[in-house]
Order: sequence, then C-alpha cells, then structure tokens
Amino acid sequence: MTVMREMANHVWRRRRLALAVFDAFAWVVGTALAAWFRYDWHIAPIDRGKLLLVIALAIALQWVVGAGTGLYSGRHWTGSLEQAVQLAQTVAVTGVIVFVAGLLVHPVWAPRSVPLTAALIALVMTEVVRLGVRRWRERACQPNRAKAEPVVVFGGGAGGRQLIQSMLADSSSPYVPVAVLDDDPYLKRLRIHGVPVMGTRDTIAAVAKECDARVLVIAVPSADASTVRQISRSAAEAGLVVKILPPVADLLRSSAGVEDLRDLDLTDLLGRRVINTDVETIAGYLLGKRVLITGAGGSIGSELCRQVHRFGPSELIMLDHDESALHGVQLSIYGRALLNTRDVVLADIRELETVRAIFQERRPQVVFHAAALKHLPMLEQYPLEAWRSNVLGTLNLLEAADEADVERFVNISTDKAADPISILGYSKRVAERLTAAMSNEIHRPYLSVRFGNVLGSRGSVLTTFRDQIKQGGPVTVTHPEATRYFMTIPEAVQLVIQAAAIGQPGEALILDMGSPVRIDDVARHLIAAAARPVRVEYTGLRAGEKVHEQLLGDGEVDYRPMHPAISHVDVQGVSPLRVREWDPGTAAEAVAAMVTLSSGVHDAGPVVTRAQARWGVIGDRGGVAP
Repeated sequence: MTVMREMANHVWRRRRLALAVFDAFAWVVGTALAAWFRYDWHIAPIDRGKLLLVIALAIALQWVVGAGTGLYSGRHWTGSLEQAVQLAQTVAVTGVIVFVAGLLVHPVWAPRSVPLTAALIALVMTEVVRLGVRRWRERACQPNRAKAEPVVVFGGGAGGRQLIQSMLADSSSPYVPVAVLDDDPYLKRLRIHGVPVMGTRDTIAAVAKECDARVLVIAVPSADASTVRQISRSAAEAGLVVKILPPVADLLRSSAGVEDLRDLDLTDLLGRRVINTDVETIAGYLLGKRVLITGAGGSIGSELCRQVHRFGPSELIMLDHDESALHGVQLSIYGRALLNTRDVVLADIRELETVRAIFQERRPQVVFHAAALKHLPMLEQYPLEAWRSNVLGTLNLLEAADEADVERFVNISTDKAADPISILGYSKRVAERLTAAMSNEIHRPYLSVRFGNVLGSRGSVLTTFRDQIKQGGPVTVTHPEATRYFMTIPEAVQLVIQAAAIGQPGEALILDMGSPVRIDDVARHLIAAAARPVRVEYTGLRAGEKVHEQLLGDGEVDYRPMHPAISHVDVQGVSPLRVREWDPGTAAEAVAAMVTLSSGVHDAGPVVTRAQARWGVIGDRGGVAP
C-alpha cells in the first residue's frame, strides 16, 4: 500500500510540474505575440533582452502567485470550473503586477500594453490545455458504446444531470445515455453533458426508436406515483425496460449515480410517502403490556407480532388456529420455533367458551384482532362461513375482552366494508358495528381500522399475478379499468399500530392509501419485469366486486384531527344481543342476516340487495324466494 501510494504521489507531482511548465511556456508565447502585435508584426523594434526580463518576471510571478492560491497543489480537478476561476485569478494578478512594474521602470522594458495582452493570451492557452486534458479524460472514461446499453433518461433536473455525468464518467458503466426527456419547455433543445434533450413524456416511443434505446431511467427522485405510473406505462408500450432513481432520502450518497439505479417496483407505482410514527405514544400503550394478536400467523397478523414485539410488551400472545402459521411467526421473531412456550396459542375464535377461557387465564390488556376469512370469491360461495368467522368470531372476542377488562381492542377491517356489496364487505361491516357498540357500552377505546389491499399477503393479487406469469400465463384481470387501493404489509401495520394509539371509542380509522392503482397496470408492470411474453386476459367482474373500491362509505367524512394519514369516522353500533338473535342455518339466512345488520335497518322490507338476489333471499328474516 505504501509503495502504491508513493507511486501515485509521484505521478501526481509530475502532472503538477507539467502544468506549471506549460504555464511558463504560455507566458513566453503570450508575451512574444503581444510584442509582435504591438509593433505591427515587425520583429526589429523589439528589445529582446528587456522582453526576456518581462517574460522572466511573469513566469516567476505566475509560479509564486499560483503556489499562494493553491493552483499547483491539486485542490481541484484539472479543467473544472473551480480550477478555471483560480487560474484566471492567478494570471490576472500576474499580468497586473507586471504591468505596474513596467510603469515604475525607466526606461520601460516593453510597451505598456504588452503585459496585459500577454496575460489574455496566456490565460486562453492555459485554459484550453486544461479543458483539453479534461475532455480527453472524460472520453477515456466513457463506457464502450458498442457494449453499453443505450438509455433514455427522463428528467433533466439535478438527479438526471448527476446520473448522466456518472454514466459518462465510468468506463465500466453498463449504460450510456443517448437522449434526455423532460416536460420542462425551458430545457428544449439543450444538451446535458453533451446528451440532447429530445422531447417530453409524450415522445417516449418515438425517441426510443430514433435512438435505438432499450432502457428508460426515471431520474426524478421527487416524482409522485401517478407520474411514475404514466411514464412506466408509456415505456412498457414502447418495449423499454424501466429503471428508477430512488428518492433523495433513500440514496446512500448526496449525489445520484449508476449504482443507485434499481428496477421499478410496485412501491414506486403506489407512491413513496414517509410515515411519521409517534413512537413515544405507541410505546406508551404497548410498553410493558400484555398484548394478544389473533390471526397471528397471517400476513397482517405476523407483521403485527413482529412490530409490536419491538415496543417491549411484557407478554406477546400470538393466537391462531393454524399451527404451521404459528411456527412461522415464532421463528421470524425469536429465531427458533419449538411451539412449546406460552406465547403461542392454538385456538379457534369461533369457539366462544375457548376464547373466554383464554382471555380469563391470560388477561390481555391490548388486543389486535386480525383473524378473518378474507377471500371475496370464496365467501361469495360460503357466506355461512363468513358469518361464523368474521361476525360471530369478532363478537366472541369482544365479549371475552369485555369480561377480561381489556383496555384497548383493535379490529382490522377492510375497504370493502364501505358501502358493501359483497359477503366479505357485509361481514366486516357488521364486525365494525359490533366493535363500535361494545365500545359505546363499556366506554373503552375499542375501534376498527380500515384499509385496502395489502401487497404480498397470501392470496393477494401480487402473488397471484406472479404465479400466473411463472406458469406462462395468461394473467387474469377482471376489468381493464378496475382500480384498487394498495399498501405494503409493513406500511399497513405501522399505521394500524399508530391508529390504535389515537383512535377514540367507537370509531373506524381509515388509513390513507394514496391514489387507487389500476390492476391492469400492476399486471403489465410485473409482466414487463419478468421480460417474457405473457398475455393479459380480462375475465369480467366477479360477484360482489366493484370496478372502483372506496375507503369512505356514503355519509362518512374525511376528518383527520390527529394524523395526516388517518381519517376518523363514527360508526353506528349494532347490539350484540340483536346479532345473537340471528341463528342462520343456511347460506341464504346468513346473507340476509349480514345484509340487514350491516345496514343499520331493523326491517329490510322490500329492498333486495344484489347479494340477497344471488341467494334468492328477501325480507328481514331471510325468507327464501320461490
């Protein structure tokens, strides 16, 4: 290492010496040309001896002033703007001093105009040489255009400029920028580090074809999700692979480079917003408490367990009826899963007496209820199971929580509970109303948290699409314009925990999920990322599905008094006694019960919902139509 360092220092000293020698040569040429020009291109009148004195003084001053300003100490890259300014200052000071010295000497060494003219010539020569050195180095460092991938960079701002410079300064870069696109009209026809600005987002396909580009990089770290979706859709239609420059907050360095590029993922399409969590408030209601989580082995439940564990509960009780799921979550938290400890509880929330016994023995203080049947098409076939799990299971937990004096109860709901038309939506709406009724009765913060689709959860559209792509397709999309709200699992759970800290008794808290995303866009993004030809097939909306989901129901107001990402709405309760009165023995009766109880109307009368019609149900007590 010492030898290599010495060799590097030796090379650097030689380079600085070469620049200093050339600067001296520039003063020789500049002074000679200035004198020659002063005497109208005649050599005879020139006093060569005195001219040599001027040259010697100029060279000495150039080196002394340059040493003082750090021009020859390697403070700046050769050919950089900073070095150009420093060089101009050095030459100017040298020229002025020689000029003043000429005024003080009698007889004069040379005409008074010579030092100033010589300074201008010397400055041009020295700057040109340094810029030439820089240009030569840049060309030597540029990627091999025959091997590097031609790239269109979208974004001519700071991020795009830094990225282009990084690509052009790395001979091993796998990408070479061939065009820049930007919607800013002021950038039209400009060149950024020699790369031309050739259009806007509307010309992606044309520019890519003209430049034979195969990759498009979105180099706008501040781009919102809708912008990313639009650009990526246009790029995909043009056959381009899309890369993205992460937000500034996610970059490891202050400047953007090739190494920061990554593939476009679904979080970019959904939006990249920072969640500001009040850790102290959360710790206040979880620290040292006995916390029970139902559905602990599920996608949401297991992440809840992992995040709650970070806040130091005195006891974390993980309840599920799936022993393999409990094994997985225990392993993910503790690194071992013997399943012989009290933190895992194997039980079914549909068994009232079992739930009561667990609550009386373990005396939880905070409960997160994530256990539920959630697959909409399945529940459309088996509504009686939705009643037993999502309605009665929730009621069992609420009654057991009341008897065990649980301080805080959080029911995990879904956006399908807002103006429901599906069995899943009806059942979860009833669960919200039961939670509100119990809260109003015992005056404790029992509340619901409502959000939409969670990416990466078991059976989610993301995993379904990936499996279909792996099998070669087709990828099935219900409707080309269908949109859904999406969240990542960690984001959803973090906001659930935050919501539980600020929710008031009887409320439903609705998590801000950003703008809805077209399912078709998600499918085509995954296909593009897989880089294989897979067909998209539109199957039509299934029973109980909406083209566009909603987070707020009719009459619910978007009110956010506590947290910018959490809305609070009041929920009209439904009496647990009234729910217990229903004892549906058939699917049709279960549908009638959930439709009636979810609406808050005691007598459904002649109104027949789509769900009731599908099951041939009319009236409040579920009479079967002929």
